[in-house]
Amino acid sequence: VQLQASGGGLVQAGGSLRLSCVVFAGPFRVNVMGWYRQAPGKQRELVAVTGDGGNTNYADSVKGRFTISRDNAKNAVYLEMSSLKPEDTAVYYCKSSVVALSLREYEYWGQGTQVTVSS
Repeated sequence: VQLQASGGGLVQAGGSLRLSCVVFAGPFRVNVMGWYRQAPGKQRELVAVTGDGGNTNYADSVKGRFTISRDNAKNAVYLEMSSLKPEDTAVYYCKSSVVALSLREYEYWGQGTQVTVSS
């Protein structure tokens, strides 16, 4: 299983970015997909997650500004980020849980993509 994230970059405060992550899961079923971030000197934190039924959950700090969505046919998850703030600067990681043929569930991380918001 591999996760490939893309879409990070440098943007001014108030701007927008869209992150994408594709899960190459082979024959396995992708369950929960989400985005996390880690700023320098801080712990990795949840940004947003979505279940395979489309339910979503967001960190309070991004509610109303970020939108997570998924395309189950492509095993892809997206994060639309708007009204970006300098404090959103971090490395963003996608994470996915995958259900194996044994029905055991495993979690995988993508490689991370840098988002930098300038003031």
